[in-house]
Amino acid sequence: MPRVPRLLFALAGALYLAALARDGADRWVDATVLPPVLTETSVEMRDRNGDLLRVFPVADGIWRLQPGAVDPNYTAMLIRYEDKRFWTHSGVDPVALLRAAGQSLWSGRAVSGGSTLTMQVARLIEDGSTGRWSGKFRQIRVALALERQLSKTQILNLYLTHAPYGGNLEGIRAGARAWFGKEATRLTAAQAALLVALPQSPEARRPDRSPEAAQIARDRILRRLERHGVLTKPEMHAALTETIPDRMIPFPRLAPHLTDRVKGQTRATGVFDLTLDAGVQARLETLVARAAARVGPRVSGALILADHRDGKILASVGSAGYRDARQGFVDMTQAVRSPGSTLKPLVYGLAFDQGLAHPETLISDSPVMFGRYAPRNFDGVFRGDVRVRDALQLSLNIPVVRLTHELSPARVMAALRTAGSEPRLSSGTPGLAISLGGVGLSLHDLVQIYVTLAAGGQGPILRHDTLADARLTSRVLSETSAWQIADILSGITAPTGSTSGTLAFKTGTSYGHRDAWAIGFDGQHVIGVWLGRADGTPVPGAFGGDVAAPLLTEAFGLLKPELTPLRPPPPSTLLVGAAQLPQPLQRFRPRAAAFETDQTAPDLLFPPENAVLETFGSPLTVKLRGGVGPFSVLTNGVPILTGQRQREFEIPNPGPGFTSLVVVDAQGQSDRASFRIDQSAPGSR
Repeated sequence: MPRVPRLLFALAGALYLAALARDGADRWVDATVLPPVLTETSVEMRDRNGDLLRVFPVADGIWRLQPGAVDPNYTAMLIRYEDKRFWTHSGVDPVALLRAAGQSLWSGRAVSGGSTLTMQVARLIEDGSTGRWSGKFRQIRVALALERQLSKTQILNLYLTHAPYGGNLEGIRAGARAWFGKEATRLTAAQAALLVALPQSPEARRPDRSPEAAQIARDRILRRLERHGVLTKPEMHAALTETIPDRMIPFPRLAPHLTDRVKGQTRATGVFDLTLDAGVQARLETLVARAAARVGPRVSGALILADHRDGKILASVGSAGYRDARQGFVDMTQAVRSPGSTLKPLVYGLAFDQGLAHPETLISDSPVMFGRYAPRNFDGVFRGDVRVRDALQLSLNIPVVRLTHELSPARVMAALRTAGSEPRLSSGTPGLAISLGGVGLSLHDLVQIYVTLAAGGQGPILRHDTLADARLTSRVLSETSAWQIADILSGITAPTGSTSGTLAFKTGTSYGHRDAWAIGFDGQHVIGVWLGRADGTPVPGAFGGDVAAPLLTEAFGLLKPELTPLRPPPPSTLLVGAAQLPQPLQRFRPRAAAFETDQTAPDLLFPPENAVLETFGSPLTVKLRGGVGPFSVLTNGVPILTGQRQREFEIPNPGPGFTSLVVVDAQGQSDRASFRIDQSAPGSR
């Protein structure tokens, strides 16, 4: 065969073999089984401004945040230092591999790596080795396959998501957060250089453990980038003077109870945007912890701050400490407790709307019995006729129970539900005591009720999710009644040192000092606070006015320097004194009073007629209702007491046998009772 044809034949054969090799390589790459590239990332809770509230680690406690915006200067440094031909090669850089192999043969050790960013991604998503030839060939194969299936941007994002930054940190966002306390969107040259250096040896270069190694690696990168023109000399010298971080900055864990609840309800991964304000939340968490510590060593606290114009919750503090000894894991914003006197404003508002009373109406604060139920004031004192305004501001029990009886407990329960709360009863039928705290409500429920009051009788439903639809309650009170309630509550003296402006607020203390409450609002915000023990143990001496009210005013002070003015009165509001009111509103009388005997005469409640009393020589208690003070008391026709203005008092023991007791009021009206005293000694029977 002539020489030229033989050469042509050989060339054709070589080309054929090359084509076969190429086709075989293509089939080899196409047959690559890729590991999953959509790996789990941390669930992120963000506030209304996009700032992190909390991050939940993935399996094995790894912090791996979803990729986001990254400082372009960092990306430029990374590519120039790690893989300058990243945008042009097909997954493997032959020039870099040959250079690395030559340097290794010449020096007898590894001097530089030949891995591209794509090969590093292959190793990271497979968690493979780098030191063995088998591992390197596997990385090459996966890298080539990745380049065929993903774009360069997607591959770069995989690196930015999985690159290790020391400890349990993966991804550029986790690295920037942990070492610099910031997002990776704006990095200094020194910060970017350290984040380029860390993935090469994440444990050996950890700044908190090996600061010298971390600084040497960072400075080496800065100098090389200056030689390659990525940095100017002044930029490099300025970066070299920056200090290396000496500790990891903890990831934020704000509003832990609420974020736990959100995560548990959705059972999904991703980013959740909440209505909270991270800065306000952090300050109020500290405030609640400090206030609880002042009250007692095992006392917890809770707080909810909301905007009553749109229902958005701006802060939610579930306890005084998420992981402390005060059962801090219990979310006390959701716990069902007795609300004490905090429901009284709603009862008065309902009475205003029903035409039963007006803020200037006179109502009797005197002994009364409803069947076997005889309510008493917290201090045990009866004040006679008082204005409704004063009765609410003094938080008297008897007037509000009178109104509850006239309205009916069922109507009050219906109003609680209409206001957006979920009241719970220990028994199936509500009683008159619901207006004094005899019903179960959570702090969230109470804040919802006060949002409705503050918004004018019909308010938005509370929400913490920015994507949730805005919804309104049904109307609970008229705008006029809601304004009247706000006007009365704004007349209560706030604790010393409160924020300037007018705050409408109410305090409450549940039976046995188990719960101390304070809830208040201005023209924009509602804040509700609770203090007590999570296990329901009494806290002796803890009154809402003494411990919860100061926390309420401090919280408003942290929120803003000056309170937003309250709403002006609606045009239909009747702003007159008691004497100018219509006759039926001048004094509260039940609707059925027209068919009953005169209620202004004194009514002797105790001792009852024909009673047999065992007093053992002790003074005798007298209870009465109605009448006009002062009162005079006679026993067996002999005056023994005059000028008495209270309706519960003691008189000297008349002695054994039958006694006739007469009480006469200032208008000459009287009531009497005959009874017998058995003065046997204790234990004689």
